[in-house]
Amino acid sequence: MDWGLENRLARIIRKDGRTVMLAVDHGYFLGPTSGLEVAGKTIEPLLPHADSLMLTRGVLRTSVAPDTDIPIILRVSGGNSILDKELSNEEITVGIEEAIRLNVSAMALSIYVGGEYEHQTLINLSKLVDEGEKYGIPVLAVTAVGKEMARDTKYLGLCCRIAAELGAHFVKTYYCEEFEKVVESCPVPIVIAGGKKIPEKDALQLAYNAIQRGAVGVDMGRNIFQSKNPVAMIQAVRAVVHKNKSVEEAYELCL
Repeated sequence: MDWGLENRLARIIRKDGRTVMLAVDHGYFLGPTSGLEVAGKTIEPLLPHADSLMLTRGVLRTSVAPDTDIPIILRVSGGNSILDKELSNEEITVGIEEAIRLNVSAMALSIYVGGEYEHQTLINLSKLVDEGEKYGIPVLAVTAVGKEMARDTKYLGLCCRIAAELGAHFVKTYYCEEFEKVVESCPVPIVIAGGKKIPEKDALQLAYNAIQRGAVGVDMGRNIFQSKNPVAMIQAVRAVVHKNKSVEEAYELCL
C-alpha cells in the first residue's frame, strides 16, 4: 500500500490497533429510521467519542459541520430500499471523484455472497478497489447477510476471505461462534457490525467477545444512537475496545 492509503487507514484504526466506528448510514435503504430522523442532532454529541463516522454523502453534506476533524467512511453502494424483494441488487452509487471532493478516509460497499446478485456486488467491490488504489483511498467491504444465510463461521469466513481476496483493505462482518476462525482466515482487519438494537449490556458483551477473538473494533450504530443514553453507550463501547475494560466495568458507564 502507498503512504496516502496507509495514512487514511491509520486514521480509522488507531495506534493501538483498535477502532470504534459510528455507523449512521442506515437511511440509504431504511429511510428515517428510529434515532436518525434528524441525523445532525443524533450525530453531533457522539462525534467526540467516535474514531470515524460511516455515512452517506447526503448526510455528510447536510448534517456534519465541514470543520469536523473526524475520518469519514463513505457509503458508496445502494440503489434499493427496504421495500425491495431482493436487497442484494446494489450498484456503486458514488464516483471516486466525489469521494475525493468529500475528502473521505475510506469508501464502504456491501457484498452479498449467496444473494441473487452476488456476482454483481463482488464485481462492484473489485472495481471500487481499483479506483481506490489509484487515489490512495482504502475500501471497507461490508459482508451483508441475506435472509436465507446463516451467520456462522463457515459462511462469514467465506464472505470475509472473498472480500480480502478481491482487495478490500478491511472488512465489516457479524460476530459468530468460533469467531477467531473467521479472523484467522482473513488476511485483513475485521470490524464487527453492531446489528439491530439489543440491551446495552448484551451489546457490550458482543463487542467484548469480538475484540477478545481478534476483531480490531466495532462499527456500531443502532446499539448506540437508539440507546437511552447514546453518549454514555459509546463511551462504554470505547472502554471495551480501547481500554480493555470488562463488560461489567463498561456497563457501569451506562447506568
